Amino acid sequence: MSDPSSADTESRGVPAASPAGRWLIVAAVLGSGVAFIDGTVVNVALPAIALDLDTGLRGQQWVLDGYLLTLSALLLIGGVAGDRYGRRLVFAGGLAVFAVATVACGLAPTVELLVAARIVQGVAAAAVVPGSLALINAEIRPSDRGAAVGLWAGMSGATTALGPFLGGWLVDAASWRWTFLLSVPLALGALWIAIRHVPESRGAPSGARLDVAGALAMTVGLAGVIYALIEGPSNGWSGETVAAGIVGVVSLAGFVVIESRVAAPLLPLGLFRSSQFSGANLTTLLVYAALGGALFLLALQLQQSLGYSAFEAGAAMFPSTFIMLFGSPVVGKLAQRTGPRLPMTVGPLIAAGGFALMSRVEPGSGYVDSVLPGVLLFGLGMTVTVAPLTSAALAAVDDALAGTASGVNNAVARLAGLLAVAVLPAVAGIDAGPGDPLGDGFRTAMYICAACCAVGGIVAACTIRSSADVRPQVRAGMDAACQDAATRAG
Repeated sequence: MSDPSSADTESRGVPAASPAGRWLIVAAVLGSGVAFIDGTVVNVALPAIALDLDTGLRGQQWVLDGYLLTLSALLLIGGVAGDRYGRRLVFAGGLAVFAVATVACGLAPTVELLVAARIVQGVAAAAVVPGSLALINAEIRPSDRGAAVGLWAGMSGATTALGPFLGGWLVDAASWRWTFLLSVPLALGALWIAIRHVPESRGAPSGARLDVAGALAMTVGLAGVIYALIEGPSNGWSGETVAAGIVGVVSLAGFVVIESRVAAPLLPLGLFRSSQFSGANLTTLLVYAALGGALFLLALQLQQSLGYSAFEAGAAMFPSTFIMLFGSPVVGKLAQRTGPRLPMTVGPLIAAGGFALMSRVEPGSGYVDSVLPGVLLFGLGMTVTVAPLTSAALAAVDDALAGTASGVNNAVARLAGLLAVAVLPAVAGIDAGPGDPLGDGFRTAMYICAACCAVGGIVAACTIRSSADVRPQVRAGMDAACQDAATRAG
């Protein structure tokens, strides 16, 4: 006998194959796609931006971190705002702001204005990315939801994979400005579809106030700390820089206090009482710090030290993305049999070997013997790692907190990249001017990335339960496609 409540739930959603379902999925894919492609396409454009806008490593760091700063700080509140004020409203509003900010990026006459536009882009992306998945979860009927999310993940992963490749071609064929302007018609198309074809929906009212104070404290805290970490090594530790760092640290401490007292915190601190949840997020922080720092510097090394064109640099890194796209189905199925601890231990160690091999990428080295081995090994290691990573964090909490746990893990991954881009060049002794080679500091940086990844694997071995269930989830980021197999396998 069928369950009436289940049938009622099923009737409230739309089939994924219906016209309404297709429009919704297209809007979600386009919306998240523009945010993802803007997060990857910029790496290969950085040397051209530096030469055109007369900036050095400091400016290149800010072009990346300006976007990651607001995205990392506001990603959690973006999903909550959609549930409260309307998922379509927040998603469409984010797309509109993203399109305007992207035009500003493409037309920016100075690096300062480019960074300001990137900061606004990050705010908008924090509304768009969680909103894209929330629309699918809210409107597609449960029996079709796994396939719809799998399609979202696969298409989003494809746009992410094409980002450096397409961006490099645009830089060489036209200008770095077109790497930004490319996203404008996609954002406007997603906005039109959302307004015309996507119904409005909201989450159940909780009665708790939106944690605006927590979001502001997090944003100010990260901004102050990142400002100090980038500006201090480049321009000296002036009173202004030190003051920014102090304000940042105090604000982050205030964030912890706020989260311990508000009724509906962005970051429920009680989650970290679980050693597995804490271990999974520490592994995420270490692995994604290595990933973000290495990809940032490798793109610069290939172009500024080895003389690659932007297109050649994007193509050089493509094999790792290819492995992640097509190797993830196998890894997702294996992880469901073995549990997350084994792949989360072995994967970072393999990736660490890839980063160590990348240390051999230096002027005069060939692609096949020096660049490709590290790229392939890194891609294999990340393929083994990312599929079970969020699942391990989710297995440590109750089902009712799964969405929050996933959001926290996602934010930690973005934060890791933000910190790595700010800190790694200074720690490795890299301070290159516009178009200048990175020098011996690149080798040091790759060894640091390898050490971070290896420690991440050790943390996973010590904290993750081998019996933990691998529940399929999707991470909103460059590795989204790696979750596709696990989603469909579930």
